[in-house]
Amino acid sequence: MNSTQEARVSDQFSLFAPAPVTDRLFFAIFPDPATAAVVARHAERLRTLHQLSGRPLAAERFHVTLHHLGDHAGLRRDVVAMATQAAEAVSTPSFDVTFDRAGSFHNGGNNPFVLQGGEGLEALRAFQRDLGLAMARAGGARLVDKAFTPHVTMLYDRQLVAGQPLEPVTWRVGGFSLIHSLLGRTEHVPLARWSLR
Repeated sequence: MNSTQEARVSDQFSLFAPAPVTDRLFFAIFPDPATAAVVARHAERLRTLHQLSGRPLAAERFHVTLHHLGDHAGLRRDVVAMATQAAEAVSTPSFDVTFDRAGSFHNGGNNPFVLQGGEGLEALRAFQRDLGLAMARAGGARLVDKAFTPHVTMLYDRQLVAGQPLEPVTWRVGGFSLIHSLLGRTEHVPLARWSLR
């Protein structure tokens, strides 16, 4: 087989290569702007204290991921439809969340430095479970995050920081959102938001 034939065979195989992953979908809750500013101050103070080199995320990007709905090649309308059906089926009153610890998750060198919590997150855990059950009923059982560790990522860094107590950060969760993330572009596009009463 000459080089021209090899190139043709290679081109034929490339027809079967999966399309590149460009889009992520997830459910999230966001702090109100005043609380996001408090998180930003914690991030800056702790970054200095622990001599971290990672830059804090923009305040408007601080969030808690409830369910990761997959990384896809393009925006999956079927997943959006399932997520919408599930979100509209959830009936939960608004609730408070309290994060009172900070520390790192080990992630092979790009380690998230996050807000964490304990008892102040029980209502959040219950809401995440309820939303997962609604997703399963809407046909999205395979996308339900069964292991949920509520956290807010403040920055990423090579260093690992041990868990430590933090002045509590509390806010009232009045709604949740379906987010379309454009991978590699650090851009979050809200597709829909649902209020909690």
